This record gives sequence, C-alpha cells and structure tokens, in this order.
Amino acid sequence: MIPRTSLPRAAQRLLRSQASRRPSDCRTLASAKSPGFNYETGEVNGIKFATRDLPGPTTQLAVVARAGTRFQVYPGFAEGLEKFAFKSTERRSSLRITREVELLGGELFSYHSRENLVVGAKFFREDLPYFVELLGEVVSKTKYLRHELHEEVIPIIKLGQKAILGNTNEMAQNSAHGIAFHRGLGTALHPTSSTPITKYLHEKELKTFSQAAYAKPNFAVVANGASQDELSKWIGEFFGDSPAAPPKNLPPIETKPSQYYGGEERIAHDGGNNMILGFPGSGAYTGGHYKPEIAVLSSLLGGQSYIKWSPGFSLLARATRAQTQAHVSTRNISYSDAGLLTISMGGDARHIREASEAVVEILKAISGGDIAKDDIRKAIANAKFRTLEAGQNTGTGLELTGAGLVQSGKPSQIDGIADAIDGVTEEAVKKAAKSLLDGKATVSAVGDLFVLPFAEEIGLHSAFAEFQFIGGSFLAAGEKWFAPVTLTHFLTRHTMSSTWKAAGLTYNRYLAVAARTVRRSLKEQPRLQAERRGEMDLRFAKWTNGKQGDNKSLASANASAMTEGAHEQQQ
Repeated sequence: MIPRTSLPRAAQRLLRSQASRRPSDCRTLASAKSPGFNYETGEVNGIKFATRDLPGPTTQLAVVARAGTRFQVYPGFAEGLEKFAFKSTERRSSLRITREVELLGGELFSYHSRENLVVGAKFFREDLPYFVELLGEVVSKTKYLRHELHEEVIPIIKLGQKAILGNTNEMAQNSAHGIAFHRGLGTALHPTSSTPITKYLHEKELKTFSQAAYAKPNFAVVANGASQDELSKWIGEFFGDSPAAPPKNLPPIETKPSQYYGGEERIAHDGGNNMILGFPGSGAYTGGHYKPEIAVLSSLLGGQSYIKWSPGFSLLARATRAQTQAHVSTRNISYSDAGLLTISMGGDARHIREASEAVVEILKAISGGDIAKDDIRKAIANAKFRTLEAGQNTGTGLELTGAGLVQSGKPSQIDGIADAIDGVTEEAVKKAAKSLLDGKATVSAVGDLFVLPFAEEIGLHSAFAEFQFIGGSFLAAGEKWFAPVTLTHFLTRHTMSSTWKAAGLTYNRYLAVAARTVRRSLKEQPRLQAERRGEMDLRFAKWTNGKQGDNKSLASANASAMTEGAHEQQQ
C-alpha cells in the first residue's frame, strides 16, 4: 500500500475528506452477485428463454440456435442460414422489414460462430412486441427463395471466400481448429475458396436445415432489458409456429463429444506471417468442462497489454519486448464441451520465431514453479475482470446464455464463474502448464515457412512421426501412429535430402519401403487392416526389340528388388 506521506499535500486532504464522508453519501459499485447481472430463465410452449431486466431505454433481443459450423449437415449451411436472416417471409418482404425497422430506429444483426447461429435486434424498450414477432417470423416463416439465394446470398459468401485468401490470421485460426478437433469444431468458420458450396447449397435443402436449426429443442430466446413476464407473454404469442422437432428427411446433426487430437500444419503465404500454438483449453462454464486455472494461465501468459503506455505484467509481454515486430496474444476459446488455448503471433517471421521459443521457455518456467506469487495474483485478478466484463457485455452474454440453455438447460451466470476463478491456486496453474507441455500441441504456421519454425524446433511435442534408420529399415518410435497425414509430412520433409537416392532406391520403391515399415509398426488389428488395403494385383511386362516379355507381378518384383538391395548394402 502506498504510504500517505509519499502523496502530495492536496491528495492527502482529498483522502481525509473522503474518509470523513458518511457511508450513505457514497455510491457503491455492483458486485458479481448483484441480481441485475444474472439471467431469469423460463420456458413457454417448449421454447427456452432468459432475460436480464437491465435499467435503460433500449433492449437487445436474440435467437440463439445450435446451428454453427460444427452442427451444419453440409458445407456452407451455417453461412447460408445467417445470410438469409431478415430476407422475405410469408408476411413481409425484405424491403418492408427494412423500412419498418428504420422507422422504429432499430438495428438488426446476424452472425454465426462454430457452435451457434445468432439472429437478433436492438431497439427501444417499448417496441418489444414488434421485434419478438419479427424474430418469430424469421424462425418459422422465412421463404428461402431461389433468386435471393443465387443473386444475394451466394455472391456475398464468395466475396467472403476471397477475403479469407488474404487473411493469414483467419487461415491460421481455421488451420489450428482443424488440427485440434478435425471434424465438428474443426470445420472452418467460413467456407474457404476450395469449398464446393454450390454443390450442396440449395434453397430446398437449406429450408429443411432451418427447420432443424429452429426446432424448439435447438434454440433459445435471450434478452437484455426486458422483463420476464413481458418477454414470456410475447414469445408464447409469436413463436407458436416453430417446429417441435427436426424433420426426419434431414441427415442427423452431429452431436458427438469433441475430441482433441493436436498436430502440425504449415501453409506457405506471401501476404503475411501468423503462427498459432494451441493446447487443450477450458470449455464453457455451462457445459461441465470449465477449468478456471486455464483462464488464469491465459492471463498470466498474456502478451497483449490492457494498460496504456505499459507493456503489461504478463510474462510474454516482458519476454518478447525485443521482438518489436511481432504481436503476441493469448486467448482461451471456449466451447460447450471443449476449449482451445491459443497463443497467436503475427508480424515479422524472424521475430515470430524468436517469440515462439520464448513461449515454450515461459511454459517450462511456470510448470517448474519459477514464477513470482505476485504475478499469479495479478493473473487471477485480470482473469476475473475479463470474465466479468464479458458476462456483463450484452452481446457476449446473449450468445453464452443462449448456448448454455440449449446445450445444458442453464444460463451462463457470471457470479459462479468469478467464484471459480477466485479459488484457483498457484499449484493448479503449475499443473495446467505442465499438462500443456506433456501433451500434444497444435501448431499452425502460415507465411514464410523458410523462417517459421517447426514444433520440435521450439521444444513442443509434434504429431510428426519419429523414425530411426537401423539396419536398412525404418523403425517407429512408439506403439501408436497418428493420422495418415503424418506419413505424408514425414516423406515431404525427409525426401528433400535425397537420402533415398544415396541408398540406390527409386522414389516409388522408397515409398513402398516406408509404407511397409509403417504397416509393420502397427498393432495387430490395425496392421491386418492396413495390409489388406496395401494388397494389389498389378502386372507388368518388359518389351525388348519390339517384343513383349512375360507378365510379372509388380508386388513380387518390388519384394525381390528390396531383398537384393538389402543384400548389396550388407556386402
């Protein structure tokens, strides 16, 4: 605490005057447990809703549906459903909707995340009945016209695809999620330029998907600035036409629990440099996979400063001061049943390389206990503030609360999250850091691959296979193998040195040797399946002086050649 004697005389008088005030003269701030911060929930005709009756003249209302890219049945459906929001309905044309909202001074919005589709509006508090009715029409009465799809929706999606091509940060984020989760959460947030959306995106199929996305079990209505009784009344009146269950003629929406895989991907790009180091993170508080120590670790690592003219207290901010041309930030991306802790670096490729090495060194220092207790206390305070601020934010709170109601039946209440963060100990943070280093990392590099490092070069566990060349054969380190892409990465990286040429092998024969070694390293059941896939019945014949020789089995010829090569090397 700063001693009073070190303060200027005017400041001391101000402190004395404040101390002499009566408690009734002072205004206190709301705490996390204030009733206004928490949502009141309810259900009307099978439709879940939640509201915070915040004081003020405006209201924010949204429908949160389980229709993000994780749950779309075909590529581009989440994007298409978002773009069709507030188009023509059975009662209103899109022009009429625009004119009416403008007359009321309102604002419409729609967006999607990896798990949710959010369609909503901001308006004056007294206009609640109109906007509840409008959202009810969007949910159950949108027409999904063919000309709107081809003339307005698809062209906008294609413009977004072109924008992604030049956005290295977006490419790195999509790559990191794809490596970490494969399908589901690994699906790109927006269709890439190579996604064949026109093959799948048709008005009839999109309408069928909307009936599943807006079925009563799959969405919730959330409001900020509306009373519970009033919201319940209008939902019951205007959402009665919502389907009770998804249609049976639609492929089932994927509901498998998310699984973390990890790995590495490198994408060459001359438009910028971005690198993401990802680790298993914390899920959302409402999903039962919340880890408050990850939130504290994220603040402790940091990288970005929240105080003007100061690099901040975070460890990465201090460790990367010399890398002035690299921006570093840490973020835990939460989902209903999983999370991804990402350390993002962008800027100059050489500075990113140096910063990535510092990240691993700091993680090792935290896991080893070489961290000041004061830094832990600062990280806990920062994590708590950022969490409470996000929960207090009306936009963020809408999606978090709606997703919680749909997924688990309970809203996101920030007082419980704050209590969990307060209970984090220094030992829990150390264990969290150690688990990140011991597990498999997710590494995505986009940009100048000549400079940007591989995972093993900075001390992280890589998903690349490790081989040793002993006695003319490749031996695998470990009993389990990663996805088939591992072998591809291995071959791509190691054939550049032309060691197969030095061994007297053709490239095709080298591939056959590597594939055979991989199959033999597998456990019994996977090995038998892999060997059956490798069986072939190809034959060839050698032509001499215009005459065809005998037909021979290609597999037998390869086996004989490999045997002769092994004998020659032993001699």
